[in-house]
Amino acid sequence: MLEKLFHLKERNTTIGTELIAGLTTFMTMAYILAVNPGILSATGMDAGAVFTATALGSALATFLMAFLANYPFALAPGMGLNAYFAFTVVLGMGYSWQVALAAIFIEGFIFILLTLTSVREAIFNTIPMNLKHAVSVGIGLFIAFIGLQSAKIVVGNPATKVALFSIQGALKDGTFHSVGIGVILCMIGVLITAYLLIKNIKGSILLGILATWILGIILEKLGVYVPNFDQGMYPLMPSLEGIGKIKSVLPTLGKMDFTGIARPLDFAVVVFAFLFVDLFDTMGTLVGVAAKADMLDENQKLPKIQGALLADALGTCAGAVLGTSTVTTYVESASGVSAGGRTGLTSVTTGVLFLLSLFFAPIFLAVPGFATAPALIVVGFLMMTSITKIDFHDYSETIPAYICIITMPFAYSISEGISFGIISYVVLNVLAGKAKEKNISILMYILTLVFLVKFFLV
Repeated sequence: MLEKLFHLKERNTTIGTELIAGLTTFMTMAYILAVNPGILSATGMDAGAVFTATALGSALATFLMAFLANYPFALAPGMGLNAYFAFTVVLGMGYSWQVALAAIFIEGFIFILLTLTSVREAIFNTIPMNLKHAVSVGIGLFIAFIGLQSAKIVVGNPATKVALFSIQGALKDGTFHSVGIGVILCMIGVLITAYLLIKNIKGSILLGILATWILGIILEKLGVYVPNFDQGMYPLMPSLEGIGKIKSVLPTLGKMDFTGIARPLDFAVVVFAFLFVDLFDTMGTLVGVAAKADMLDENQKLPKIQGALLADALGTCAGAVLGTSTVTTYVESASGVSAGGRTGLTSVTTGVLFLLSLFFAPIFLAVPGFATAPALIVVGFLMMTSITKIDFHDYSETIPAYICIITMPFAYSISEGISFGIISYVVLNVLAGKAKEKNISILMYILTLVFLVKFFLV
């Protein structure tokens, strides 16, 4: 039956290889189960419900990938997009998390329409390639900054706005208070995760989280780390009481609020930002991982890409209903492909493991911010590597990409980075007389006008 479903022999693989590949993929991306509830709970969402929504949404979307496209790709709430959801849309723009979920649902629905009508290719070709790469770089810097803040390595400062945490100031009576210990542990965690990456250890990001957390537990047992609820530093040992019990998803299930449409321009920018990042991140991941697995055809295109994109879009809609941010294809799927995964059986294995994780919520939810921060910082680095794909020889391409990149972390907003990137690209190329040469599409001009109206009139 498995042979009939997944065509294992045709793709020169075996059941054993596929199972190992699925486990490998899960190990490399399971960190999202610890990180996502921590990020989204900053909006007031119930962390336990977000955990369940994350696991269920990831499993469902990954199963869809297996059966709609028969590819060894796994999906989960995207890093960067969850930060945009929490820190830009909710905490920055003032929308409720219920409205933000509605924006994600609409984005997913639009993605379904674009996929079924093949408009996706037109939109993909509209945005200049250098801006596509710039978005990934900017998001990388943005989430790395969030990781530094989460661990309190970077703190607020009245004079300079931001500053490094003072290790010397953390000393009290010859010992560090808990925040100082968290800062040091996060720094150690980054080095551990980086070392594991350098050594090409499978599951390096998850192992980095676990190692940092275990070090914290040891220091807590030794009395070096002292929990302080006022400082947001909580006990590190997970309670085993809830093991085997699934956290209720009811606090977030079906809580979408569509009243945000009352602010049409702002809401449109939010929806577009989700759609833009999801669309291009998904395309880049699918093509990149497929190339590694030699799945591209003679025209360097991915067969059955519509099924893969549809799985992504349906997963996003389902995730919004369950109560989590945009579900997208994970670049960590490359780890499973490297382990030999070639079919949807790899994805099924990963999806089953996401379902099993539902019974271990207390463990994932007990992971402290200083332990997940190294994952944010290192994933930020991995996303920033796209800067090597930007063509720095043409300033009319590079400067808009640069503006897009720096705006995201400095304005604390992914959507503003996209807006400034598109506006500067169109304006600079028009002024330089390169608009015809670059074949700038009408859609780019329309987007520029929409963003300008938003900045000056809204």
